Formats: sequence, structure tokens, C-alpha cells
Amino acid sequence: MVLEKAYIPYDAYWSTPFCRWQGSFAHLHAMEFAADISKGALKERGISPKIFDELVLGITIPQKSSFYGAPWVAAMIGATGVTGPIVSQACATSAKCVAFAAEELELENSETILVVTCDRTSNGPHVYYPNPLGVGGTGDKEDWVWDNFGYDPYAKNAMIETAENVAKETGITKEEQDEVAYLRFTQYQDALKDNSAFLNRYMVVPIDVKDPSGRKSVALVEGDEGVFPTTADALARLRPVQPNGTVTFGTQTYPADGNASIVMTTHERAKELSRDPNIAIQILSYAEARVKRGFMAKAVVPAAQKALSKAGVGLDDIKAIKTHTPFAVNDVYFCREMGLKFGDMNNYGCSLVWGHPQGPTGARLIIELIEELVLLGGGYGLFDGCAAGDTAAAIVVKVDIK
Repeated sequence: MVLEKAYIPYDAYWSTPFCRWQGSFAHLHAMEFAADISKGALKERGISPKIFDELVLGITIPQKSSFYGAPWVAAMIGATGVTGPIVSQACATSAKCVAFAAEELELENSETILVVTCDRTSNGPHVYYPNPLGVGGTGDKEDWVWDNFGYDPYAKNAMIETAENVAKETGITKEEQDEVAYLRFTQYQDALKDNSAFLNRYMVVPIDVKDPSGRKSVALVEGDEGVFPTTADALARLRPVQPNGTVTFGTQTYPADGNASIVMTTHERAKELSRDPNIAIQILSYAEARVKRGFMAKAVVPAAQKALSKAGVGLDDIKAIKTHTPFAVNDVYFCREMGLKFGDMNNYGCSLVWGHPQGPTGARLIIELIEELVLLGGGYGLFDGCAAGDTAAAIVVKVDIK
């Protein structure tokens, strides 16, 4: 089914830079930080928080008092009469948030929704689970971020092993992964041209980071923090992380901190809120998929195919593609199966280069997809990305320019 009523006003979205974990954002409460950024971004765009009748919060790593979720974030930005759900679907969280908001608009349950996505992988919670049957009554513990990166309780493998499984089964080589990683790095350099002109189309910069007291400045973040300069030769020299493997530290992403938000509304209100009412941005479809356990990178293909089918468009109709790329294996496999060249997607870079805070990663990619389509004069765009549990989610966007 093609969605008909879900629109995004042009420029009614924003993202912070992403900072590598234990970097400049490491001490910031993810929800308070996202609310502060959103409050400022709304004010800059002349959008009153009073217009929202729902807020959808996407977050995958608990923060202190996150039990209060979307109502708390709404109150912090000034939308005190608003409530909404928390969405947590690993790396597909942003796509699911957008899909949920689109469905609410389709059903006319809401008219104007703010999607807020945020995460802080730094200093993740150390969780203790009581277990009265444990030896001596001792409980179970979990380091929320690190332990879940390292072990899927169903597939019984680490994230990196899912990439290696796909590489081994499909014959994806280290050389192909190196080629993709270097290409994505060079594509990101295009986003930095002309004083980061592309990034400045949507990114909130600079950010004056305060200490925990809120009084002293400890950092000035003016762009993504953690992007590692590389060359084709440097990637070639890296050894695989696992014995007899193919994935290196240069061909996988890294945990990061940050947030990204998107306003979603009706067609008519989108015109009112848009910086340019001649630009119409519509969410056409959402789809998700799951593949056999331990083969996460493969899920991106059926998810994309379903989303395209639901939107009623073919791959030939798509003018821009953005993917969440935790491993270069993902893009190699996607291009093989979809008949694409490595350079046919991820212009201006992707999460392989600028990091992965889970919750907001997809939202930033969707925002970049919209901006790329605007630069191309409009058309259809595809976002696709894998997620924990050998799953993936995809969204088709349409940009019309009069």
C-alpha cells in the first residue's frame, strides 16, 4: 500500500554531528540533549512546539528516567500537552519511528508529529537483574551496549560474525570491502566541500558542549567527530579482526553519540511549515524483513524489495539511495543482488564513515536522502539498513519540486 498522507516540511528536520563514543558528547544525557537541540532547531525555523499533537521517541539505550519517554521529551521542548510512544528496534529504530508517524497521519490520529531519535553509546548502563535462583542468590548482569554488540542470544554470535557469515557464503572478499570503505570515505569528502555545504543544509553546528554542571564549556563541536582519514593502501594493510576473516577495523563502523529529529505532518500543513512550499516531501512506504539467523547483512535486500513494491516503483525509478552500513559487506552484498555499482549509492558518505548511535542513524540518513533528492531536482529515494536480530528496514521517499 502506498502511503498518501505523510509529508515532511522541507528543512523541518535536523541532526547533530555524530561523535565517536567517549568523545565530546559522552557525558550528555541523550534525551535531554535531544530535547535541547530540538527546542533550538524549532525556534530557528519559527515552528512552535504547541503545534504538535504527538511525539515519537526513538531510543535504544536506556538513560536515567527514560521510563518517562516521549512525554518527558515533549515537555522539555515546550509541548507540555503531548504524549507518544517509545520505539526501540535496534538499528531500525529511526525507520520504524518514521513509519509509525506516517501511519498515525494516514489514520488521521494526529496532524503534526515530531519524531525525535537519540542515543548515547558512551557510558552505557550496567544492568543488574535479580535472580533468586542464582548461586547464593546472586543475580545476572549486563553491560547494555558492549554485551549486546558481542552476543545475539538467538543466533549466538557477535555482530561482526554476521558480516563474516555473509562474506563467506557469498564469496565477498576483503578487497571488495576495502574498495567500498575507501569509496564511502571519498564520498564523505564531498559533504565537506565548500566549508561542509552539504552537511550545513541540515546539521546543527556549532554545538557548545557544557560540563555536567551546565556552566563551563568543555568542547566546541563543529562537525562529525571520529571520522578516521584513510587511503586505499592503509585499508589494504589492515588485518581482519577475526582469524581467517575478511572484516577489518577499517571496513566496519564505530559506536557514536548524537540525535536527529524530523517533523511529519499533512500535505497542507507541510506547505505552511516548509522553508520552500514548492518542495513536497512524501513518505511512500515502509517495509521490514528478517533472514536466517546469523546473516544480518542479507536482510537489506528483501527489505528494499518490499518497500519498492509497496511504493509501486522499481529500482530504475530511484534517483538516490542511502544505506546504514555497519559493515562494508552490507553494501557489497546489496549492490550484487540489486545490480548496482558501489558508486550508485551513499553519495556524501554513510554510517560506515561517520559512526552509529543506533537510534538516530537512520533518521540522519533519511534527512541526507531528502537533501540529495532536492539537489537532484526531486524524484524517488530509498533508505535501507540492517538491524540486530538479522533484520532490516527500508523506506521510500518522494520529493516533488514545482
